[in-house]
Amino acid sequence: MLSDTLGVHHVSVVAGDPTENRRFYAETLGLRFLLRTVNFEEPFVYHLYYGDERGTPGSVLTFFTYPREDSGRIGKPDITTAALRVPADSMDFWYDRLAERDVTVDRTERFGEPVLAFADPDGTSLELVGVAESETGPTDLDERADRPWTDGSSEGKVPAERAIRGVRGVSVRSADPYVTASLLDTFGFEIVAERDDAVRYRLPGGRESTVDLLTDDAEYGKEGRGSIHHVALSVESGEQLREWRALLDERDFDVSRVKDRHFFESLYVRDGGGVLFELATERPGLGVADREPDPGGDLVLPPWLEEDREMIAGQLPPFDDG
Repeated sequence: MLSDTLGVHHVSVVAGDPTENRRFYAETLGLRFLLRTVNFEEPFVYHLYYGDERGTPGSVLTFFTYPREDSGRIGKPDITTAALRVPADSMDFWYDRLAERDVTVDRTERFGEPVLAFADPDGTSLELVGVAESETGPTDLDERADRPWTDGSSEGKVPAERAIRGVRGVSVRSADPYVTASLLDTFGFEIVAERDDAVRYRLPGGRESTVDLLTDDAEYGKEGRGSIHHVALSVESGEQLREWRALLDERDFDVSRVKDRHFFESLYVRDGGGVLFELATERPGLGVADREPDPGGDLVLPPWLEEDREMIAGQLPPFDDG
């Protein structure tokens, strides 16, 4: 029996300057800089990873950096917004922190939850969602539970009790919402709330990840700097990943072969509404423990690119890792 997906594994974004990206996500948002590698399909492009202390699936944001890329344009089909979980009593802290750093922040709410909406330096739409204590822990009982990153040795770091806990979910806008809804149902999502402009889907149990399927009308968008490229969902193992591939192929979804991502295996599926999803195996850590105390300090390459390290490193854009 093929089990449902486990929740968000990571969200991947098209970014611009890698140094500016690191400063915003590691210094302003207080995420841990976990991994500096390259886009395996385009090895002269950085692929940067951020998340909790250990790089736990469900906490990770990744970025493909293209310093000369034109800005994207939000519209259908796209993943419009990435939402991150923070403790509900930390919303004032985050509003003040972002405003002090000249980030424009809007207070709003969605489905009864407090939300801070803002954009990163490339224009990526982000939200901090205040969630109940039950959704911010426990952090020590489950090996796959999030452990918020905090570094008390540096001035201005985010206190542990206020830190981002992980990815809550995404908002998506589809060219065919009914087709996207069908794929979400296949993945195991359930409808839990509706309003005029959105339907909220949630995975039961585990990380309770959400996808808000936007139903408002929109012009067609354009992928570019600031665009959210895809959202990845977790599956238990490589065996299940291959079962998922067979099922998605059988149901006529546009699905890729299984790919080796060094720290996990994955496949990609684009539904008929144009939204790109990834399924990735649940392997915690991203090799963080082997690269302590500075897991993002060195350029990590998979074995099949290692012999070209000098050439690749020489072609990558300038990067200040702090």
